[in-house]
Amino acid sequence: MSKSNFDTRALLKKMTLEEKVGQLIQLNSMFLGETTADITGPKQELGVSDSMLSKIGSTLNFHSFAEVKDIQDRHMSADRLHIPLLFMMDVIHGYKTIYPIPLGMGASFDPELVKECSKMASKEASAGGVHLTFTPMVDYVRDPRWGRVMETCGEDPLLNSIMGAAQVEAFQGDDISNPDNIAACVKHFAAYGGAEAGRDYNTVEISERLLREYYFPAYKACIDAGVVMLMPSFNSLNGVPSIANKWLLQKVLKEEWGFDGIIISDYNAVGELKTHGIAENYKDAALMAFECGCDIDMMSAGYCSSLCRLVEEGKVSEEKLDKAVLKVLELKRALGLFEDPYHGGSAEKEKALCLCPEHRELARKAAEESAVLLKNNGVLPFSKDNKKIALIGPFASTGAIRGSWSCNGLDSECVSVADGVKALLPDAEITVCNGCSAEWNILDRSGFDEAINAAKNADIVILCLGEPQHYSGEGSSRADIVLPGVQNELAKEIIAVNKNTAALLFNGRPLVLTELDETVPAILEMWFPGTEGGAAAANLLFGDANPSGKVTMSFPRSVGQCPIYYNHPSTGRPKTIPDDRHQPYASSYIGCGNLPLYPFGHGLSYSDFVYESLTLDTDKMTSDSEIKVSITVRNNSGRAGKEAVQLYMHDLFASTVRPIQSLIAFKKVEIGAGETVTVDFTITEPMFRFYNASCEFVSEPGKFEVSTGHADNLILTKTFVLE
Repeated sequence: MSKSNFDTRALLKKMTLEEKVGQLIQLNSMFLGETTADITGPKQELGVSDSMLSKIGSTLNFHSFAEVKDIQDRHMSADRLHIPLLFMMDVIHGYKTIYPIPLGMGASFDPELVKECSKMASKEASAGGVHLTFTPMVDYVRDPRWGRVMETCGEDPLLNSIMGAAQVEAFQGDDISNPDNIAACVKHFAAYGGAEAGRDYNTVEISERLLREYYFPAYKACIDAGVVMLMPSFNSLNGVPSIANKWLLQKVLKEEWGFDGIIISDYNAVGELKTHGIAENYKDAALMAFECGCDIDMMSAGYCSSLCRLVEEGKVSEEKLDKAVLKVLELKRALGLFEDPYHGGSAEKEKALCLCPEHRELARKAAEESAVLLKNNGVLPFSKDNKKIALIGPFASTGAIRGSWSCNGLDSECVSVADGVKALLPDAEITVCNGCSAEWNILDRSGFDEAINAAKNADIVILCLGEPQHYSGEGSSRADIVLPGVQNELAKEIIAVNKNTAALLFNGRPLVLTELDETVPAILEMWFPGTEGGAAAANLLFGDANPSGKVTMSFPRSVGQCPIYYNHPSTGRPKTIPDDRHQPYASSYIGCGNLPLYPFGHGLSYSDFVYESLTLDTDKMTSDSEIKVSITVRNNSGRAGKEAVQLYMHDLFASTVRPIQSLIAFKKVEIGAGETVTVDFTITEPMFRFYNASCEFVSEPGKFEVSTGHADNLILTKTFVLE
């Protein structure tokens, strides 16, 4: 992984007990920089002595290479053995040049694009002094009320696995000592996305079978891709917090999967064992976490106050301590930090790379590829011949479209929708007005009159709606996921005076858009698109770009349907009548259908893609044979476009109830105007495997269906047999 020949074992032999424990402690950069003298209170709370402070192994929450250099220089001069610090940061969807949130990147159905963007982020972050990113976040999710769905790729384990592994490969590359690469940390192990009622940090109770089949695969895929670090989740899993869960961290992660990389706690997760009621004090918390395999304690009083004492008392063996410390030293060696503690970073390199034209161009492309055309009754794309354009709504002229976890990006650096449209159509007469706020508790309609007047006098209206950036992300769960405030009312008023209107959405989760869907003729989902979001939106609205994104998390019709997901199991009393009607004595809602408004895999295009045929080269296979699947798709339009061709499987009869559909493969292909393409897939025996009632990973003989087509209309289906 690295060309460095530095002898970490020799270094380990020179270290005192306190120096060893220091390597396993991570503190905020405020503890290590110029403000150190002003943090007496926080130091005391964490039990950090002045002696220990010079021996800390890693830090987080810094902002630039200049800050990194200052902290590293101070540390290296104070540390007896001159062991460099590790600098870690949440580079989730860009460092300075911000691309769409991960939920949006998942909608691209393009792992190569994810790699491109991750590599761009890696280069910028490394130049800025970052050595490791707390990415990818691959928590499987089914409930859009949870704020952190914006960090995931959605409700399918295969897609999550592929996108997660793509990020690991891009960030780490073949050699993490390469200055363009940084190390990666997969999170949050495990089932953080299964929080009860979608409320962040809440308890998770899930059967082992469900964990293994849906929640575990993406973590395992990242480990198989070579990720060097793993972060357990905050939540309790089946009654035990993940950071102290021996079954999770010892049996599954280490014994079954063979993970021998570094385990780092989430922020104060070790200390929170007290709050969970699992540990009586920090000493007990530190012992529990360390015995379960937690190598680095991030920002808690656990290891700071107690780990030296636990070793001295013989409750933690120095041999086990040495093993954890050696892993940290080995990561520093692999990064080449003993030769270059800045990992090739520099202020000049940071300035040259961040927000450079090449990176902005890639961010724009990613925003275009991630956008999903949810609805279009012939309104889009708008003609550029329209001379009077009204941009209305709380997101019409703001740069606050980066999304949560956007690292060092700034709203002021983002291209707003108004900026994007003005740049694309410099001769158009453009009127911009907010109309209302996007905040849930601001019901001010005083801007309606100005907005209605602008819409009346416009050829077209672009209605820019959504939820504020801080409404999604960590700690931002929502009980009601409708458009906040009076935005739906504004949309109705605008449509009443100008039906040539399209809604442009900015949000970090699927929203309940039932009311908006009934009001406006076109809806384009932009998610939080990042630095070039406004430029991408303009290109998409006026046809310079063709939407190709697909929904990766179901949009419910009502929040009462949550959690809602496409790969739900069959029931003994399924609904069999049209979805707009209630069916007594069946699995059916009163007053709301069972189906989502927009299902997983849904996404329209300005092209007209027709699925013409699905063929199998055989209708029988064995465990050591395979089936070749060919899908023919025709572009029945005069516009080239991209289509994410999806292949689904249904196990018709099995020893446990199986989902009605499961995505088993996908490919994104470009199809020229009037062109017909054939997309080939191969079905192999591992695709049939599932966890039976005894949690054995098996495939069973029987009948299967494979289907393809548009997500809400899988019109092509073939049946075959596994013998």
